[in-house]
Amino acid sequence: MSLVNKNWNHNYLHTNGVRLHYVSEGEGNLMLMLHGFPEFWYSWRHQIIAFSKNYRVVAPDLRGYNYSDQLQSVQFYRISELVKDIAGIITNLGYEKCVLVGHDWGGAIAWYFADQYPEMVEKLIVLNIPHPAKFMEGLRTPQQLRKSWYIFFFQLPFLPEFLFQWNNYQAIESAFMNMAIDKSAFSEEDIQAYKKAAAKPGALTAMINYYRCFFRQSLTSEKSWNKLDIPTLIIWGENDTALGKELTNGTEDYVNDLTIKYIPNCSHWVQQEKPDLVNQYIADFLDISLS
Repeated sequence: MSLVNKNWNHNYLHTNGVRLHYVSEGEGNLMLMLHGFPEFWYSWRHQIIAFSKNYRVVAPDLRGYNYSDQLQSVQFYRISELVKDIAGIITNLGYEKCVLVGHDWGGAIAWYFADQYPEMVEKLIVLNIPHPAKFMEGLRTPQQLRKSWYIFFFQLPFLPEFLFQWNNYQAIESAFMNMAIDKSAFSEEDIQAYKKAAAKPGALTAMINYYRCFFRQSLTSEKSWNKLDIPTLIIWGENDTALGKELTNGTEDYVNDLTIKYIPNCSHWVQQEKPDLVNQYIADFLDISLS
């Protein structure tokens, strides 16, 4: 059965001045899954199914993505606003806390959220995204600067959007297929779903504005971090061409209870490329059975 056309449960909620779309499955305590760039809720398709046996799994489209509100001004993508969105999702769904799972940009938001709202995070799980302090350290090295060239490219007006649209959104397909080690992890239907989401009016500018706002904020402010007491799991595909594995070194300086699982022969798209292994690592961390 195609997971694109599966009978997913779609809903909307309003919080922090935006209307957010989400998919949910299951019942019980809340597991909230935050996607990255250039994805949408669908990047968690394998995890939603697996963990809905134990949790109410909710995977939103972040602001600016897919069916959520497309806000065009860069200022609407400040990390403070993104964090407020997550607090609003949790409370609007009727919960006080959640197991928070994030990949890429969703993982970055999860790190900030756990720092600012630790009482709302039961456990933190991040995939192929370092602690923000470690990422900023990495940007001071030639090795990571070369890998992060796209952040600087995204600061240009109009041109990034134009290139993403060119040749039927070929850049979206390339982002997945060129980076993936196991390219069979992405069907043609999967790729078309990502292209369709990026092609929604205003979506590309909104998605890229995350990077534009991050760049401006990082130039004007430096954050001090609390040391997290929340049990935290990092899962890392070792063949990530955008983020070096070395960015995970020293994370224990920012987290008291840290577990790291590295996955060899796997790219940045770790939960889609190695879903069974990722799911097992998460289940072990949460002390639950997937059977």
